[in-house]
Amino acid sequence: MDRQGANQGSGRMHHFGTLLLATALLSHGALAGGNTADSTASTRTEEARALVGRFVGQLKPQLQQAMAAGGPAQAVAVCAEVAPALMDSLSAETGWQVRRVSLQARNAERAEPDAWERAVLQQFAARQAAGTPASQLQQAAVTDGRFRYMQAQGTEGLCLACHGETLSPAVQEALDTHYPDDRATGYQLGEVRGAISLIAPAS
Repeated sequence: MDRQGANQGSGRMHHFGTLLLATALLSHGALAGGNTADSTASTRTEEARALVGRFVGQLKPQLQQAMAAGGPAQAVAVCAEVAPALMDSLSAETGWQVRRVSLQARNAERAEPDAWERAVLQQFAARQAAGTPASQLQQAAVTDGRFRYMQAQGTEGLCLACHGETLSPAVQEALDTHYPDDRATGYQLGEVRGAISLIAPAS
């Protein structure tokens, strides 16, 4: 994309009050143009990626330890306690709003997507079904004075014990206890089961 095309596209989207940053560009860490808005968006994108890495990097080892110690049912209990606390802690520390969202929410109080998140999740699911790995699915936007970033969460082998089509009685009991309104099951390997969603001031 040349500079003229980027500026024309930015102008059209600015007319609607929304700047969407193409996923393809984000995946390569590139943003067209050299103005202040582009520079800020690029910085925010890198901050968001780093924050996603911190969240996953702190949560996943604890889930793996729980799986090793007590199986998937214990991992459900740990996830129910640790994940919300970790999101709240990172939000307080960084000033970003950090949460996980899904079209099939496990925690209805915390994981129901808003309109923008829902549209992005639907796009992620369609792109994954067409062959794009979930790990490559990310989207950013500046809208209503806020910078927003989403990174898809794919269904890995470790996830199937608690999110797959067949659950053990112990896992089902744990889900009933911690997530009585759970809808986050029935996934197959590789499918998008949700996303990490981040929000911060645009400037």
